[in-house]
Amino acid sequence: MDSVSGVGVLDKAMTVLRAVAGEPQALTQLQAATGLPRATAHRLAAALEVHGMLRRDQEGRFELGHDLVALGRLSQQRYPLIGLARPAAVALRDATGESVQLFVREGDQRRCVLSLESSHGLRWIVTEGVLLPLDAGSSGRVLSGEVGAAGWVQSVGEREAGAASVSAPIRAADGTIAGALSVSGPIERLSREPGGLFGDAVVAAASSVQV
Repeated sequence: MDSVSGVGVLDKAMTVLRAVAGEPQALTQLQAATGLPRATAHRLAAALEVHGMLRRDQEGRFELGHDLVALGRLSQQRYPLIGLARPAAVALRDATGESVQLFVREGDQRRCVLSLESSHGLRWIVTEGVLLPLDAGSSGRVLSGEVGAAGWVQSVGEREAGAASVSAPIRAADGTIAGALSVSGPIERLSREPGGLFGDAVVAAASSVQV
């Protein structure tokens, strides 16, 4: 695999963590998911287990470790935008009945730092912490600065078939975009014009966040 950070062993360890983040992995599954040699995948997973980043479930599969819970909480506490945006995000989720996410930009990608699920049985789920591209999806386009006069950007089937979303920017005091607040769900409910349904609500919620 190509090195991302220039530290090969760290890149491989992160590949193992991200594979397990999708679902618990037996060693054979982990090897297939990462493309690493079996011995390398096992060595890295075992080392991550020692450090509390991974653990074994009842079936012996590698699962995310409990130490990640504490680190995740600390990360949220030290990243104030999440706490500042949470009340508006919760109110938006309750008002629309759809899933709501908060994204921030990381280089040429976007990371979901807050994800609130809809109560509908059929809903769109975005995992907190996931990295997604900037060039597909309404929140990625918001973070890239593609915000029109309406104040929102909509997306229909752009990143994944069957999904629709509408996003608006959360701006810092100097006007820069600090994050993107999004409502997302299946096209069956959000239609092919999600901005017409929820654009104003998303803009109002995002504008209420004081950064």
